[in-house]
Amino acid sequence: MPGPQPIPNINIGQVYDQRYADSDVHYESLGKLAEFFGRNMPVHRHDRFFQVHYVKSGTVRVYLDDQSYLQQGPMFFLTPPTVPHAFVTEAGSDGHVLTVRQQLVWPLLEGPFGLAQGPRIAPLCVALGALGEEYRGEVARLDLLFDELSREFAAAWAGREPALASLTRLIFISLLRLSARSLAAQPARREDIHIFQRFNMEIEAHYLEHWPLGEYAKRLGVTEARLNEVCRRIADMPSKRLVFARLMQEAKRLLLFGGGSVNEICYRLGFKDPAYFSRFFSRHAGMTPGEYRQRHAERGD
Repeated sequence: MPGPQPIPNINIGQVYDQRYADSDVHYESLGKLAEFFGRNMPVHRHDRFFQVHYVKSGTVRVYLDDQSYLQQGPMFFLTPPTVPHAFVTEAGSDGHVLTVRQQLVWPLLEGPFGLAQGPRIAPLCVALGALGEEYRGEVARLDLLFDELSREFAAAWAGREPALASLTRLIFISLLRLSARSLAAQPARREDIHIFQRFNMEIEAHYLEHWPLGEYAKRLGVTEARLNEVCRRIADMPSKRLVFARLMQEAKRLLLFGGGSVNEICYRLGFKDPAYFSRFFSRHAGMTPGEYRQRHAERGD
């Protein structure tokens, strides 16, 4: 039996927004990223990047390595470079997502600043609504900084790059100040998390081959029923939808950045029939592939 597939490494600038492929700072609203990637984000990692999700509204299921959390906004979770993580946000959830090259954060982790215990920090999950009165000012400051960062990132003002770097450092100072109140992980069956992670790795390796669920289950050494049970428990969705979500993510990426025709994208994704691909995409996106491409071209995404 082949060994386990590596956990996918996502460079957000290259996959989602190629205008900023080489940037130190990337910002996007949680709602817009969910529109592109889907509400379920399978297990992945970000080499050389810190990432913070500030969920202002809605409920999120978070898996940071093998730690499990179920939390309502306002909350944030922070993933250091290379840490495997997965999450599911409920429909209507919104907030901020900030992805930062590690060199920008490292100086803040040095001993004299007292913001961290060492050069490496653990993943964090903090429920802002549960913090005491003494943290209210810091939370208000964090809200303001994220709003300012959003405006700065969207604009083309003089001094944009140093402004983004300065705002990002201030945001991370606030996050690290609040890190002492990180939540304790909820109990979760380690075996379930490992099955879920391995399933997502196999999806990454074989989604273009359109494997049936039985083939995935066989590769994992479990029954289809067991696989579906794990996916519903971990991600609150059936196993088949996870496979479809990965196909949709790649279809959207190719429609926005691939440059090929819809028919060419259909065949690159392993579909045999363009009409079937169009129906598949419409069922999951609420519009045809051509309409999706046109809408985002008009918005300038």
